[in-house]
Amino acid sequence: MAIVLPAAAHAADEATPAPVPQRDYLGETIVVTGERETYVESDGSTAMRTPTPLIDVPQAVTIITSDQIEDQAVTQLGDALRFVPGISMESGEGQRDEVFIRGQETTADFYLDGLRDDAQYFRSLYNVERVEVLKGANALIFGRGAGGGAINRVSKVAEFDMPMIGASAQVDSFGALAFTGDVNVAAADGLALRLNGTYETFDNHRDVYEGRFFGLTPTLSARLGPDTVLYATYTYDDDRRVTDRGVPSLNGLPLMGFDETFFGDADFNDATVQAHIARTRIEHRFSDAWSANASVQFADYDKYYGNVVPSSTNGTTVTLSGYESTTDRQNLIGQANLVGEFETGGIGHTLLLGAEFTTSDTDATRNQARFGANGATSFTVPLAEQIAVPAFTLVPQRASTSDLTTFSAYVQEQLDLGVVQLVAGLRFDRFDLESTDLVTGFTGARVDEEVSPRFGVIVKPQENLSLYASYAESFLPQSGDQFTTLDSIGESLDPEQFENLELGVKWAPHRELLLTGAVFQLTRSNTTSIDAATGLTVLDGESRVRGFELGLAGEPVDGLSLNLGYTYLDGEITESSSAGPAGRTLQQVPEHSIAAWARYDVTDRLGFGGGVIHQSDQFASNSNAVVLPAYTRVDAAVYFEATDTLSLQLNVENLLDETYYASAHGDNNIQPGTPLNASIGARLRF
Repeated sequence: MAIVLPAAAHAADEATPAPVPQRDYLGETIVVTGERETYVESDGSTAMRTPTPLIDVPQAVTIITSDQIEDQAVTQLGDALRFVPGISMESGEGQRDEVFIRGQETTADFYLDGLRDDAQYFRSLYNVERVEVLKGANALIFGRGAGGGAINRVSKVAEFDMPMIGASAQVDSFGALAFTGDVNVAAADGLALRLNGTYETFDNHRDVYEGRFFGLTPTLSARLGPDTVLYATYTYDDDRRVTDRGVPSLNGLPLMGFDETFFGDADFNDATVQAHIARTRIEHRFSDAWSANASVQFADYDKYYGNVVPSSTNGTTVTLSGYESTTDRQNLIGQANLVGEFETGGIGHTLLLGAEFTTSDTDATRNQARFGANGATSFTVPLAEQIAVPAFTLVPQRASTSDLTTFSAYVQEQLDLGVVQLVAGLRFDRFDLESTDLVTGFTGARVDEEVSPRFGVIVKPQENLSLYASYAESFLPQSGDQFTTLDSIGESLDPEQFENLELGVKWAPHRELLLTGAVFQLTRSNTTSIDAATGLTVLDGESRVRGFELGLAGEPVDGLSLNLGYTYLDGEITESSSAGPAGRTLQQVPEHSIAAWARYDVTDRLGFGGGVIHQSDQFASNSNAVVLPAYTRVDAAVYFEATDTLSLQLNVENLLDETYYASAHGDNNIQPGTPLNASIGARLRF
């Protein structure tokens, strides 16, 4: 139903449609014509910003294709990411996507078609073609942050030669509903329109939890000439749901026996987001050797959330606190890339020259809940299946305004020497932040200028096999990944630094199968700590994550689609910092994680699917005081093609009804996993 569009393939579009190429790992475009494809993807253009096959990208990349998204019946980004080994989920205070990638926590390393989408909210998949997880430091491609990796959503776009109408509906055993629509039309010669929309309601086993999501995305594609294509997209997402902070801990473990209890105020715990994202991209090919693309994106995010949260329990009583927060952000991003593909003296060159400019204006407030006549910031109530929250008032606590301007310029060269390929690049970033604390009146300003390198060596003894070694750096200003305010300390401190060393292998035994392996070390330095002698904040903290991962994706035999992965992680604080003393294990970094999904079609009409998620013990926070126990979740599915246009499917999440705790936000906001849940779905395609 969709087309994968690496940059060069877009630019090479001509008025006469090209023949449909076959899937392989040599860089050809994959075109989907309505039939099922597998869970493998060959496009590595996001990782390099050039038309590079995934097998030639010197870093680990996990891709969740549209077929896998449909087969698993997931509608939200967070649910899809659970099937990516090396990622562990943060509960995000019950109101945003937040993840750990190779042990690095982030709320901002999310991208949409390679452009930053950094606001704190939940992201839907109704308008997404695939999800790409690029692991390791990624500053050359993405700029600041992305120390552990980056998550990029590739949008569905309007197709010139694919008239299509699609619709789907599903309902689960908790009563949650999801409806989606997808219409693509060729409006005129060289002009195509597409409209994606969804309406979804949320429900689960937790008391009072509910919500709804509405999303609408019209897109336009236009051939402005034989060598020029324009794409324009607008997305409106409107999300409202109960803010659920989970359960507290007791004696070093999640509080047992209260998995359905809501530790909040049903009338106050509410999160709303309205996101408007408008984006346009133009691609032009000057010649067989040179092409260019330029993108502009404007995004407006309006967010509110209020919550009463559990902060501790002794098994008899529970202590509560609360606050409400608002964030209003406008981002403007401009990006341009020039790509050259040519030879000199028998050496192949792929040269990337690019620049990016961003502005981001953020207004944020936070009001604290005060309980009782004395205005206490917390209140203790009896522990029960239904928590009685006392009356409270809201008192202003924080308010700030910030203005961020960045400028980036980057260059990357890929040399093809035959058996050996070399990658080298540098990115310059200027990060200019000004903020005002509206409560204290403190105005902070800081400029950081950083150069981030990337180097890689790929050895290809044969066309379908690559061995690589890579080195990459990234940085994160001390204002954090949301840069809402600077204090007097943060204003004087240099950014944190990330350094990633990686050795890997990628092998495609045939066109529809890819096996990958990588061993890596990720070091995070310049972390803040307090000097014991002077009491001053210094930058001598450090942490390190070592590990390896294995992956297999594709179709090993006809009818069987697989996406399997295993990751081993050893994360440790190596130099004492504000995160904790040296020797502690990094938070929410399971030593072993397995994510596997498979579908086997018995006949043209009947298929079966199944999946496993396993994560070993992990600490809820860097205190190492609370453990999230190891768990294994088993899912299953049945698929039936009733007609050529109608398909039905049954998905069962947590088939064995495992009790587990898969995410946390500190030691006392721990999210219970969903018990056995079945959903029935139907999909129409014309």
